[in-house]
Amino acid sequence: MPDRELDPQAAAVLEAVESVPVPPTYELSVESARERLAAFFGDQSAAPVAAVEEFSIPGPDESIDVRLYLPERTDPPLVVFYHGGGWVLGGLDSYDPLCRALANAGDVAVLSVDYRLAPEHPFPAGFEDAYAAAVWATKNAGRMNCDPDRVAVAGDSAGGNLAAAVTIAARDRNGPAIDAQALLYPAVAAPGIHAFESQVENAEGYFLERDSVAWFYERYLDDAADRRNAYVAPLLARDVSGLPPATVVTAGFDPLRDEGEAYADRLAEAGVAVRRESYPGMIHGFASMLDDLDRADDAVAAVADGLAATFGD
Repeated sequence: MPDRELDPQAAAVLEAVESVPVPPTYELSVESARERLAAFFGDQSAAPVAAVEEFSIPGPDESIDVRLYLPERTDPPLVVFYHGGGWVLGGLDSYDPLCRALANAGDVAVLSVDYRLAPEHPFPAGFEDAYAAAVWATKNAGRMNCDPDRVAVAGDSAGGNLAAAVTIAARDRNGPAIDAQALLYPAVAAPGIHAFESQVENAEGYFLERDSVAWFYERYLDDAADRRNAYVAPLLARDVSGLPPATVVTAGFDPLRDEGEAYADRLAEAGVAVRRESYPGMIHGFASMLDDLDRADDAVAAVADGLAATFGD
């Protein structure tokens, strides 16, 4: 990537992270890694929204906890949101500030999904929870005082993977009508199959490290054969035509940068409307760093604009 220049605010975040003597994620236990992520994102301030409700919905094997963020507007579009964390970390609380920001920026309702995590629940558990939540949301949007004819999915990192996979599954299974997808620095490649320059270029030192990506996949996938499953690696899908319009956000100093861009290319080549939002000076996870990075607000606004363009707002 030519003319690489790390944003000064992102550099300050990395300096703060490196000042704490904690091993990288790939050297931690699952429990310690979860505590670290919760502490990091839990420090972000939470903007007020009109209403917040927590409840459970039916899942494929057990109930799924969700959190609904409602704007002031009546009958808003609904965005089903899947959090990041490598399918191993994260939850409703750690992504609360980002969901609030998206609800406010887009004037939309956001349904955050607490899908099952690996390694306790390896693939396809988290994916099937994500899909079940999308099915439930489209059927019950009206009960949440949302517009049942305007439903989108969104997610960041592993959540972006789930959002992309859910749109493919919805098409393959003749499932719910999903009007839009927003993928923030999504993990969409197949480990050991795809290779990208950004995986080497940004291998370490930029918040998410290549060895940590491998650590996440090792815990998410119980069966090596699943690496070739399109619901694990949407880039492997034979056909991505007929999918909903997409907003794809990428960060320049992110090992996942090139796979996100490659997926945007594939969607566009298949005739899917794609909005590309590239942030060359940013790091992985930047949209959740709302207190520290001005570009976080820009990314949330870009996602909101993409949704509005599809929803006709």
